[in-house]
This record gives sequence, C-alpha cells and structure tokens, in this order.
Amino acid sequence: MSVEKTVLVIEDETAILTFLRSSLEQNGWTMLEARTGRIGLELAASKKPGVILLDLGLPDQDGLLVLKALRQWTSAPVIIISARGQEHDKVRGLNAGADDYLTKPFGIPELMARLRVALRHAAQKPEDAPPVYDHEGLKVDLVARRVWLKKKEIHLSPLQYNLLAALVRNAGRVVRQDQLMKEVWGESRDVTPELVRITVHQLRHKIEPDPVRPHSLKTEPGVGYRLESSED
Repeated sequence: MSVEKTVLVIEDETAILTFLRSSLEQNGWTMLEARTGRIGLELAASKKPGVILLDLGLPDQDGLLVLKALRQWTSAPVIIISARGQEHDKVRGLNAGADDYLTKPFGIPELMARLRVALRHAAQKPEDAPPVYDHEGLKVDLVARRVWLKKKEIHLSPLQYNLLAALVRNAGRVVRQDQLMKEVWGESRDVTPELVRITVHQLRHKIEPDPVRPHSLKTEPGVGYRLESSED
C-alpha cells in the first residue's frame, strides 16, 4: 500500500463513508476508515496515512480534540470535512492545526484538488518522529498520552506532559527555550524563562532516577534543552 496515496477518513456517517470510499478508490487512493476519534488516532499512529480527512462531529469526542491530539506527534496533512460552515468554525479548525477545511456537501473534483495540494505540502515537511519514545527506561506514548519510567507509569500535570511531548518530538536535538515557550505555553504573555526552568525542574523529578544528575533531559546552557535519544 502506498502511504502517500493512503487517506484516513475519521467520520461516523455511513453514507459519507460509502461515498468517499467509492470516489477515492476510483481516483487511485486507498482509504482507511475510523468511526470514532479513538480509533482514528490509533490508525493514524499505526498506518501513517498520507492525508487525514477529519469530521468534527464524532460520537466519542469533538473533532478538534482529535486534531489537537494528532498535532502532538504528527505533521500529516489534516483536512477537516464538516457541516459546520461558519467562518469562526473554519478559523478554529485552522488555528488548531488543520491544513484545510471543506464544508459539506462538497464535490469530488474539489476534494481531489485539496488532496493533491496536501500531498505537495507534505512532501516538503521533515519526517515525523515515531509516536512512541523509548530510551533508557523512559517511555512516552504520544498517542495514548502516557509515560512510564522503568516500566512504572508516572503521572504528569498537563503542563509537564506538554513540555515533555515537545522534547520527545525533537528527541536528540536541542530545543531553544523560546521555541518551548511558544510550543508549550502558546502566545501567553505571562510565560518567562524562569517558568520554563521551574517546569523542567519539576519534570526531572518525575522522569529522572537522579534529578540532580539528569540522564535523559539535558540542559544546553544559554540555548535550551535536549532529550537524549537512542541515536545519540
């Protein structure tokens, strides 16, 4: 199966799934199907589709939550397909990390054009890091949002987890302090370098056997932080 021409459709309406499968396969695409957000996240991690079509009205959770979860670990193009056609709905979806937005009902020629654009953009992006980080006893599953140390699950605050996830996505590379501030805290004006240092300190006390002599989460003085990887 060609990953590039594989599309994952996260949608619960049978009629739309039938319509999309017939149309996509006629145009040379392989379609994967998920009727809930949970299954969609699992398939996105295991199958690594070239493009994801995401409905916002899913039975188990709002599609925007699924989108935010996807953006924790993958840069695969996501095209929202939704009956919510108001401008503020589109803005929310694009701000949450979607690459494009199609309002139902839409025609197949338009969908095919959007898919071609999405593939071109995907070809210009660096390859995603694996959704599971496992190094020296520290394991982080970005799909399930779970963390283990020496096979014992540990619990992090949302802020601590988001900081660790940002480092996992860049494992082996130095992440600048200002980049962490933007990725973890967003556009908040209250975040300071001291707050980053405090959060790193708290995180080390949960993921390091010896926080005073950290083995995994290293400080690069004057630059930022680096999470060691198996390739280091």
